[in-house]
Amino acid sequence: MGGYSLTIERELPLLPLRGILVFPYMVIHLDVGRERSMAAIEKAMLDDRIILLTSQKETEIDSPNPDDLYEMGTIAEIKQLLKLPGGTMRVLVEGISRGRIIEYLEEEEYFRVSVEELAEAKRSMTPELETLVRGMTHQFEEYAKLGKRVPLETIGTVLAVEEPGRLADIVASHLNLKVPDKQTILEAMSVELRLERLTELIMREIELLELERRIGQRVRKQMDKAQKEYYLREQIKAIQKELGDKDERQAEADEYREKVAKAKCPKEVEEKALKEIERLEKMPPSSAEGTVVRTYLDWLLVLPWTKSSRDKIDLNRSEDILNQDHYGLEKVKERILEFLAIRKLTPKMKSPILCLVGPPGVGKTSLAKSISRSLNRKFVRMSLGGLRDEAEIRGHRRTYIGALPGRIIQGVRTAGTRNPVFLLDEIDKMSSDFRGDPASALLEVLDPEQNNTFTDHYLEVPFDLSQTLFVLTANTLHTIPRPLLDRMEIINISGYTEDEKLNIASRYLVPKQLEAHGLSKEVFTLEDDILLKLLQGYTRESGVRGLERQVANLCRKIAVRWVKKEWEPHTLTVEDLESTLGAPRYHFQVAGKSPEIGAVTGLAFTEVGGVVLTVEVTPLPGKGRLTITGQLGDVMKESAQAAWTFVRAYATQLGIEEDFYDRTDLHIHVPEGATPKDGPSAGITMATAIASAIAKRYVRHDLAMTGEITLRGNVLPIGGVKEKVLAAHRAGIKVVVLPEENRKDLEEIPENVRKILEFHFVSRIEEVLELALLPLAHSDKVQENVPVHSYGQSGIPDTQPIREERPTTC
Repeated sequence: MGGYSLTIERELPLLPLRGILVFPYMVIHLDVGRERSMAAIEKAMLDDRIILLTSQKETEIDSPNPDDLYEMGTIAEIKQLLKLPGGTMRVLVEGISRGRIIEYLEEEEYFRVSVEELAEAKRSMTPELETLVRGMTHQFEEYAKLGKRVPLETIGTVLAVEEPGRLADIVASHLNLKVPDKQTILEAMSVELRLERLTELIMREIELLELERRIGQRVRKQMDKAQKEYYLREQIKAIQKELGDKDERQAEADEYREKVAKAKCPKEVEEKALKEIERLEKMPPSSAEGTVVRTYLDWLLVLPWTKSSRDKIDLNRSEDILNQDHYGLEKVKERILEFLAIRKLTPKMKSPILCLVGPPGVGKTSLAKSISRSLNRKFVRMSLGGLRDEAEIRGHRRTYIGALPGRIIQGVRTAGTRNPVFLLDEIDKMSSDFRGDPASALLEVLDPEQNNTFTDHYLEVPFDLSQTLFVLTANTLHTIPRPLLDRMEIINISGYTEDEKLNIASRYLVPKQLEAHGLSKEVFTLEDDILLKLLQGYTRESGVRGLERQVANLCRKIAVRWVKKEWEPHTLTVEDLESTLGAPRYHFQVAGKSPEIGAVTGLAFTEVGGVVLTVEVTPLPGKGRLTITGQLGDVMKESAQAAWTFVRAYATQLGIEEDFYDRTDLHIHVPEGATPKDGPSAGITMATAIASAIAKRYVRHDLAMTGEITLRGNVLPIGGVKEKVLAAHRAGIKVVVLPEENRKDLEEIPENVRKILEFHFVSRIEEVLELALLPLAHSDKVQENVPVHSYGQSGIPDTQPIREERPTTC
């Protein structure tokens, strides 16, 4: 047994210990509270006061199993037992010898085990053993000196023990070791092995104590330095107070330091601020650079580095707010509710970059305000229209006189939180010049992967914009740079249908304007049928701004009559509309009144929504020249050339003489010559108009078309289908011809419009001509019975209003 002269097998109650280990010859108090443990002590007291103490492998286990206990323990005698209030016991025990568990005899009421008692025999001191004892005692003295945890008298008592095995156990009990380390000492049956393990553990503890001492000295030096600086500063203050001389620079620096401590800035920002405060402290009070540093510190400390508003995410409430503020716009509302739902599930999600694209007056800007209201966030708006300076976004460096942060950081400061709803209005109206490209500066702001470290030129430290919800608005996408467009989530908002406009006017616009003009509902009532006449006869737009202006105009006229006592409260009639607003300026029926030769109705998409355009073609005697007018862009001119080439190539199939171009010039004109127009989608319209003019076949006046043409006569898809179809509906068109590949876009068109219109989807120009051109016999009949003017007469009324010069995309 390696130093053990006698082994006795006996049955004993077992007391499991948590976080402690008892060695032989060790006397210690134990607090016992577990039922099985108390039962084991009571059993031992009834017998011979002998009990086995074994440590648990895991301290956290409250009710251990045999597998949770070490096999080797200490047989101990209970010297004293004291029952404490609360049902616990305090036991004084003294270790006698080692004991190894052979078998568990009982586990239910208390642990009763069969134990092999290992009584240690006396060993004579050999040179090897003496060397080990000397090395261990030397290390123990060193440990006691470094740790200062073992009293000097205890060291003397411990080292006076002559028995090597007993000495090792007593030393181990005085070391601050973990239970697994102590267990290795307890399980070492050989005295030599026990002394070797103990020496190794003491040396490890000495190394840790040495490292602890060095760290403590370093910390103490730093503390002493800080205390010394504090003491000297307090002395300076006291001396200045006695002399009545107050150092303004020092007072200002201290004030800034207090602000830095209260600001709870990120570590990098705090270091930057303290560095600038040190610079300010050393500058003369009248220094111009001092003013720059003060302004910089003020900006640095006022920004909401960590302050953010808490989202109140209630989907039902948010849905109610969106429905209260806006009628229709289902896709946008759906996307916002999706964002809110995901935000509730994952609060740390980066905010998306939403771009609302649509014609003016459809509620893009007000929608952003509704988003902030539904999220309970602050709202900031920045207009990008006409912006051409990159420094407006990123700020100027502090080397410039009067430098300030960019508009993004200024907006965040205005909001007071780092997670506002930030509206960037009219992003398609930006431009660039020698001062830089603001669109490129926005790339970092609008990239969810980069904007958590947005660095303003003025601040020179990164600011986290990842929690800011950026909402952008634009009328068109083609002027937005592609890299910038790639970072946004595009949500298209189409023009409103008449039904939607009617609801918006009755729910929002009329009550708003009545209140704004101080009129009550009793003064006049605007029924839906009269409101419909108002929007049909006095407005033509995709949004509702013009409609709101007309309602305001109506309120002003009636307000004058009401004040003059010339108005009696009643429901408005058509006569009241005409007497207050004048005769209707627009006619709802703008499609051609009769079939014509060489005039085809096309559909175009502009910044203000969809419009109806007439392509006119007139053949003239000549030598095959092609004249194109109407302020058309290069793409549209190329479409005209492609249509002309196709008609020449397929003249025989179209029933036209093959050599017609040798003696015919062609003039293509798109009316409203003051309005720039471009785009490929007028291709089939031009081809149909050319074929009609040369073949002298009439074109259906209730049909409109859009689509790009190839030289081989294929019809390619186009964009803006919803806006174009709504324009056709407003113009009184009955049949719409669209490319086959645009069939999928039909679902975007409101159901009430789909029911009224007849749609044809084509993939070849021959299909278009078959639908659009009337048969020859029918054309002759039309020519005899209907007074038609020259080729190209469009049938659009002469009273058509003057439009602003906006580019039109066909």
